[in-house]
Amino acid sequence: MSVTGSNRVEGVPGPVGAFLRHRHAVLFYLLLLTLAAAPVLSALGAGTPLLQGFLALNILGAAASIERGRKALLLLAVASIAGRVLAARSGIPVLDEGFLFLWAALALLAAVASLWYAFGTQRVDAEHLYAALSAYLLVGLFCGVLHWTIEMASPASFASGGVAMGPGEFTLSRGIYFSFVTLATLGYGDIVPNSDLTRGLAVFEAVAGQLYVAVIVARLVGAYAQRQD
Repeated sequence: MSVTGSNRVEGVPGPVGAFLRHRHAVLFYLLLLTLAAAPVLSALGAGTPLLQGFLALNILGAAASIERGRKALLLLAVASIAGRVLAARSGIPVLDEGFLFLWAALALLAAVASLWYAFGTQRVDAEHLYAALSAYLLVGLFCGVLHWTIEMASPASFASGGVAMGPGEFTLSRGIYFSFVTLATLGYGDIVPNSDLTRGLAVFEAVAGQLYVAVIVARLVGAYAQRQD
């Protein structure tokens, strides 16, 4: 296996090579599928368990998209998924929440790696755009997981209609919804942070989302358009 200056994997035959050459595109569409599935699963009453299955696939896809240390991160991703399943069955909240924090950390690491890939070349192609977009979706999805985990660890961290949300009201699907509303600074106000920790995280996410769209994506799209000309 060799990597060219544009970080594209060459010389790997078969499906594995095809995946490696388009790994960021695969991750991007997997993330989009998860976003589309979240409200549907929630409406069917099977939101949280099945949605976590989608997120586990996202974790694997994110780990596979990283260039350096891919095998180690894939092993860590598999271990974290297995640990999450065992922790959920054990009924020990601290373990359960700990593995969810690990999922969020792995996703944010993959988002940073995707950005590194996107800016690691002077020649921007579609795969670099997919990497930048995947980073944005990874942050949105797994900040949603982080919001949900904080609510489980510290109930009443979120409120709706001026009233703190009760146990089970702030679901994983709602956590993802709140995350993207915050990231995109839509400001609907139907769910609001209700603690210093969640307010701080919301401010950080909103600022990061605005800077990302204004600076990073605009720069990459501009470079890609120049290349097409």
